[in-house]
Amino acid sequence: MKLALFFTKGVSLKLYEKIGSLDREIKLYQELAKYFDKIFFLTYEGKDDLKYQSFLPENIKILPNKQKIPSSIYSFLLPFLYQKELKGVDILKTNQMAGSWAAIIAKFLFRKKLIVRQGYQLSIFAQKKGIKLLIIRFLEKLAYRNADVIIVTSKRDKKYIEEKYNILSEKIKYIPNYINTELFKPLNIPKENRICFVGRLEEQKNLFNLIKAISDLDIKLVIFGNGSQKKDLENFSKRLKADVEFKENIPNKDLPKEFNKSKLFILPSLYEGCPKVLLEAMACGLPVVGANVYGINEIIKDKENGCLCGTDAFPIRKAVIEVLNNKGLQKKLSKNARKTILEDFNLEKIMEKEIEIYKTI
Repeated sequence: MKLALFFTKGVSLKLYEKIGSLDREIKLYQELAKYFDKIFFLTYEGKDDLKYQSFLPENIKILPNKQKIPSSIYSFLLPFLYQKELKGVDILKTNQMAGSWAAIIAKFLFRKKLIVRQGYQLSIFAQKKGIKLLIIRFLEKLAYRNADVIIVTSKRDKKYIEEKYNILSEKIKYIPNYINTELFKPLNIPKENRICFVGRLEEQKNLFNLIKAISDLDIKLVIFGNGSQKKDLENFSKRLKADVEFKENIPNKDLPKEFNKSKLFILPSLYEGCPKVLLEAMACGLPVVGANVYGINEIIKDKENGCLCGTDAFPIRKAVIEVLNNKGLQKKLSKNARKTILEDFNLEKIMEKEIEIYKTI
């Protein structure tokens, strides 16, 4: 059995390394390679991506953008440039909606099975950002109607696709994001007086309200990540005299240590898909606080495996104080967070679900 994975438009192995997520993103396919004769990675970087071949099993082959054609054009040319390889595969799979048309074109050209996998619904995220939805919804409809199987990481996304695009429930499979629980686990290291956030420094993450919420608390906020709001967030924290430390992206394999050094992880986003970083923090047995919004409240059960809060500064502050001042609650959240990941999100179980889909189609 042979699989072709179409990377999200503009995304590459080089980009994964730059943002610190290379290990996380390729882990599933390193394991799946045991069950496939060949897996192709169709990426958007030039020949530089080939240097990552050493990270992969021999039967995973990288197919890069050798001519360095602009991503928007390359996404349409890709099926033709690699038609020899694509003719020989059994299954085509997308990673996100952006660029999925490359796989759809390949399906029509070579009559292959198509799995459309979505970590989040682009039309929901676009709506939140005020982007015009007509083209995005047309693309989603096109992809879902032509898919043999649709994989979503959220049960709410499954319902959304059923109702919005009139897709049969049996065609949509819920497979959440996976966590390597051997890497992300509780470590016996001293705690520092800090809470942490990991992610893109963009409007979606609601970081101004987070900084405001902790500005007068006797605890440091450590923010890992980069984004367009970084400079403004740094200036804002200085004006409020908030104890905030900004750090660059770090490799995914280094995150368990940073989580375990923290007393609390917080994700105050305005909306999410199935946030991997939240799952990783929970796998480390870290008490977590998350906004009571789409994508987060499907994972966090309030006061059971984490705490939910509003998106404004005051409810965020209130939730942080409640967790930090209650040792019994911390212990309960820590234990149940780890248990949730082991039962529902660990890599082995997710891989079994994926393999079953490949065998079925």
